[in-house]
Amino acid sequence: MNKPLILIDPFPRSVSQIFDDATHKRLESLGEIIWHDGSVAPEAHIDRYLPQATALIGQSALPKERLDRAPLLKAVFNVESNFLPNVDYMECHRRGIYVLSTAPVFAKAVAEMALGLALGSARRIPEADAAIRNGNESLYGEGDNQDSILLSGRTLALIGFGNVGRALLPLVQPFGGEILVHDPWIHPSVLKESRVTPASLEDCFRKAEVVFILAATTSENSGQIDSRFFSLMKPGSIVVLVSRAGIVNFDHLLDAAGSGRIRAAIDVWPNEPIPSGDRTRRIPNTVLQAHRAGNIPEIWPWMGQLVVDDLEQILKGLPPQRCQRAQWETVSRIRSKPSEQKGK
Repeated sequence: MNKPLILIDPFPRSVSQIFDDATHKRLESLGEIIWHDGSVAPEAHIDRYLPQATALIGQSALPKERLDRAPLLKAVFNVESNFLPNVDYMECHRRGIYVLSTAPVFAKAVAEMALGLALGSARRIPEADAAIRNGNESLYGEGDNQDSILLSGRTLALIGFGNVGRALLPLVQPFGGEILVHDPWIHPSVLKESRVTPASLEDCFRKAEVVFILAATTSENSGQIDSRFFSLMKPGSIVVLVSRAGIVNFDHLLDAAGSGRIRAAIDVWPNEPIPSGDRTRRIPNTVLQAHRAGNIPEIWPWMGQLVVDDLEQILKGLPPQRCQRAQWETVSRIRSKPSEQKGK
């Protein structure tokens, strides 16, 4: 029997970034590999090999007319880790083609950063560090702590309970306060089984003193979180934004932080890189990161491991178990932007 053909088009990832030596060997053992690395594969390259391909590892566009020329295709692995709008997901569903993402590899890293940002904001860690470096720290043990708060015992809220929300939950549960969760795509009974309290978006902002925004941007929630919600928060409360900037009205978030009413810890931005003169750089009551929550080298090889694990399953006629599947009922609502960097 002929070996299955596996087409590789991983950009903006690189082959060496996501496939360590052991995983590279496992992949090569599964079939004939057509490699392309270092740039987006030319359309002619994809069109040449896709008709014989069993699996595509990459972000190549897959409209219906291209899928019509790919009768053997069983799986598509998006290693950019977003479900992008360049795939006909309904047609893939109809044909029984798995469309999978390596997004779960980022969950632990982003969750740990989210907790770190919350603690940094609650205890004013960046400001205290900067004060010492500038030689203007306040009285030791008192001055720099006047508006610091504990997370212990406080009500926390998670907006979104996908990969990152589920990874963050065990990190915040030990603080002992009530944990509210808002996710309209998850049944309340499922949330209750996770020992969290299902809540409306309004109640999350009204009741919680730290709100973690973890949801993807969708056709329903784009720009949804605005001044109406920030005005509900108790003075001194914290917003941690580590998912996608599109879910927030960014000007309203900066206004709320700049007024001193709330604090904001931000890792994602509507425009990346942030323009040099953007007012974001001058807004007080903020902890700022340059979209680096998930971008740590030790997790990159996990992408290749998840892909090869699931490809082994699929080639055995079994369902994938490691990557995130595109659910056709919801994937068409996602409004993710392609990543231009190799980290996240």
